[in-house]
Amino acid sequence: MNMYKSVSEKLSLEYVKGELLKTAYGSGDTYLGRLDPRALIIWYLFFAIVPWFIHSEIILVSFLLFMVGMTYLARVSPLILFVLCLGLLSEITILFIISLFFGGDLASIAPMFWLTIKLAVISLASVAVFTSLDPEKFSDALLRMGVPAQVSFSVSYCYRILPTLMEEFHKVILSYRLRGKAPSKPGLFYWRMVVYYMKILVLSFYPLILNGAKRSRTTVEALETKGFSHSTNNSEVKKLKTAYFNFGRNDYSFIAFSIFYIGISFTLSIYY
Repeated sequence: MNMYKSVSEKLSLEYVKGELLKTAYGSGDTYLGRLDPRALIIWYLFFAIVPWFIHSEIILVSFLLFMVGMTYLARVSPLILFVLCLGLLSEITILFIISLFFGGDLASIAPMFWLTIKLAVISLASVAVFTSLDPEKFSDALLRMGVPAQVSFSVSYCYRILPTLMEEFHKVILSYRLRGKAPSKPGLFYWRMVVYYMKILVLSFYPLILNGAKRSRTTVEALETKGFSHSTNNSEVKKLKTAYFNFGRNDYSFIAFSIFYIGISFTLSIYY
C-alpha cells in the first residue's frame, strides 16, 4: 500500500503535466539548448534516417552510446525516459510473441534486438533534440531553412496551445471524476482502478477535441487581423524574424565532434 501511494504521488496528473511541459518547451540552460537550432535539426535528421540503413553492430552500439551521452547533456525528464524504455521493451516482446505464432524460435530474438537498438538510437536522438529546442526557435529555424511558413507556424502553434489543452484536459477529467463513482474496492493489483481511470481518459478525449475545434475559428480570425497571410509571403519579414540566428564556435565544435565520432565508428566497423 505504501509503495502504491508513493508511485501514485510521483505519477500524479500534475507531475505528468509539469514534465511534459518542461520537455515541450525545452531547456535553454543545457549545452544542446544553447546551440543554433539549425545545427540541431541537421544533426537530428542524420541520426533519424541513417540508422535504418546500417547493419553493423559496432556502429549501432557506438551510436547508442553517443545518444545516451546526448540525452544526459539534454537533461531529459526521467518520466520520458521511463515511457521510452517501456515502449521499447513492449515492442520487442510483442514482436517476439508474434514471431512464435508464425513458426519462429529463440533465434528471432537477435534481429529483433538490433531493430530495437535502431529504434532506441532514433528515439533518444528525438528526445534529446526536441527537449533542448525552444518552440519559437524551432519554428524560426524551419522558416529559415526554407520550410513553408504555414508548416513552421503550425509547429509553433502546437507547442503554444499545448498548455491550454492540457489544462482543459485536466478539467474534463476532474469533471468526470466528480460525476462518476470510483470502484469501492481496488481489486487485485488495483485492476479496477486502472480500468476506471482508463475509461475516464478515453471519454475525456471527445470533449477536448470538440473544444479545440470551437477555438480554432477564433484563432484564425485573430491571426488574419494581425496580418498573418501577408507576413508569410513577405521575404523581408522572414529575414527580420530570423535575423538573430548565428552559427558560433559551439555549433561548429558540436558538428565537428559528431563527424569525428561517426568517422571513428565506421572505421572500427571496417577493421573489426
